[in-house]
Amino acid sequence: MSPHTHQPPHGQAAPDPRTHRDGERVPSLRFGYGTNGLADLRLDDALALLADLGYDGVGLTLDHMHLDPLAPDLAARTRRVAHRLAELGLGVTVETGARYVLDPRRKHGPSLLDPDAGDRARRADLLLKAVRVAADLGAHAVHCFSGVTPPGTDEETAWKRLAEALAPVLDAAAAAGVPLAVEPEPGHLLGDLDGFHRLRRTLGDPENLGLTLDIGHCQCLEPLPPADCVRAAAPWLRHVQIEDMRRGVHEHLPFGDGEIDFPPVLEALAATGYQGLTVVELPRHSHAGPHFAERSLPFLRRAAAAAPRTNRSGEPSATYGREPHP
Repeated sequence: MSPHTHQPPHGQAAPDPRTHRDGERVPSLRFGYGTNGLADLRLDDALALLADLGYDGVGLTLDHMHLDPLAPDLAARTRRVAHRLAELGLGVTVETGARYVLDPRRKHGPSLLDPDAGDRARRADLLLKAVRVAADLGAHAVHCFSGVTPPGTDEETAWKRLAEALAPVLDAAAAAGVPLAVEPEPGHLLGDLDGFHRLRRTLGDPENLGLTLDIGHCQCLEPLPPADCVRAAAPWLRHVQIEDMRRGVHEHLPFGDGEIDFPPVLEALAATGYQGLTVVELPRHSHAGPHFAERSLPFLRRAAAAAPRTNRSGEPSATYGREPHP
């Protein structure tokens, strides 16, 4: 493991989230930062930045500026990235939320729900490439989403298209040993945890179909508080994204600018035994990506260290207030 992954910014010692204030060891969370929030940096520069800041890994969005999935020699370029990740000691998850990687005029288009079978196949092919990239990088999951239901498409048809389009991707993911982690996205067909369970049941509960849980989305629209969403999602949790958010407003915010109480959320996540990355998701803050990357990790470490613990009677041993804005 590279010393980069343990070096706090500016030489400041951050609290170790693995040690609670009573001295007990607690399950360690692994924090990453998404390259979709560092879009103005070359990929190698972004990876070096995250390693220097002390992140454990990176959420790598396949896009034209970062490991373009449509450019020539993808396998060779992937090998170079794998070498660099190993050199820096960074874990990785592969994300597929690039806005215009397939179509320069349609955000997130085409989708798995499009009326045209050829368009749906283009999106599925991107996911198949993502699975191959993830396998070559040693990634812990491949992230994806359903897309928005097209105008004039009824719900049953949309769910049928989604299940059919994902079936070969799931087969490839199973063969590669990489879980597929579907993200409930506000406004999409699969927009919440109930939608994930509908897809899971439709597909016969395949073992390698997992969940990407976005903590901000839980605050935005789920009926349960974010910490309870984490506990409810635990059996299927394969990838986690994190940022601040307000109720009813789908806007990814820097930590402290929204309404989420993070210590209980991180305690719930640690208690699940989740071993993947928890990736900061601030795609609309790329203009100041290095700044927000530097601020986010100390915030998360403090929140993890301040998390309430449960004593043997099942009651919280202490409660702590909301983390201040870093």
